[in-house]
Amino acid sequence: MLRKITLLILFIGLLFTAQAQKKRELLEKIDELEITISSLNDSVSRATRKANADASRITLLEEENTELKDANQTLLQNLTSFSKVSKQSSETVNKALASLKEKEQQLRIITDTFSKNDSIAIVILTQAKQTLGPDAKIGVSNGSVLISNSLDFLFGGDTTAVLSEGATEFLDKVGQLIVAHPERAISIEGLNITGEFDLTYTQMLAVANHLSTIEGVTPERLQLLARDGNFKEGILIRLASDSNKFYEMVKGEFK
Repeated sequence: MLRKITLLILFIGLLFTAQAQKKRELLEKIDELEITISSLNDSVSRATRKANADASRITLLEEENTELKDANQTLLQNLTSFSKVSKQSSETVNKALASLKEKEQQLRIITDTFSKNDSIAIVILTQAKQTLGPDAKIGVSNGSVLISNSLDFLFGGDTTAVLSEGATEFLDKVGQLIVAHPERAISIEGLNITGEFDLTYTQMLAVANHLSTIEGVTPERLQLLARDGNFKEGILIRLASDSNKFYEMVKGEFK
C-alpha cells in the first residue's frame, strides 16, 4: 500500500515536472514568437515608411514630369512661333533688300543718264567751238549746250528780222550740229528787254525757217520761246537732252 502511494506521488511529481517543462517551453516559444512578431512589425513599419517615401517620390517625379512636359510643350510652341516670326522677318528682310537693290538699279540708270548727257554736252561743246569759230558765244548749263549771237550779227541790228549773210553761214553750221545729234531737243529762245515780243517772235521764226531748210532738221524739232532777257537781247539756240524721253524712261523704271 505504501508502495502504491509512493508510486502515485512519484507519478504526480513527474507529471508536474513534465507540465512545468512544457509550460517553460511554451513560454519560451511565446517569447520567440513575440520577438519574431516585433521584428516583423519593425520590418513592416520600415517597408511601410519606404513605400510611403517611394510613393511621395513617385508623386513628386510625376509632378516634375508633368511640369517638364508642360515646359517642353511651351518651349515647342515658342520655338514654332519664333520659327514663324523668324521666317517672316527673313522674308521681310529679303523683300526689303530686293526692293533696295531695285531702287539702287533705278537710281544708277538715272545717274548714268545724267552722266551720259553731261558727257554728250561736253562733246557738242567741243564740236561747236571747232565749227562755229571764236566769235560765237557757246556755253553749257544743266547738261544743255547754249549757242548765241548778237542781234547785230544775226540781223544787222535790233529793229529787223532779215538774216544777214554771216548769220546764214553761222546757222548752217549750227544746223550741222543739230543733225549730228538727233537725240537732242532744240529750242530757239528770243531774249527781250522791252517786253514787246512781236519783233522777237519774227526774229526767232526767221532763224527757225532757215534751220528747217537744212536736210535732217525738221520743223517739229524746233521749239520757239520768247522770254525776258534780264538786260540781255539776242537769239539763243539750246541743244538740250530730250526731257520727254528722259521722263518716260524714269516712269518706266519706277512703275
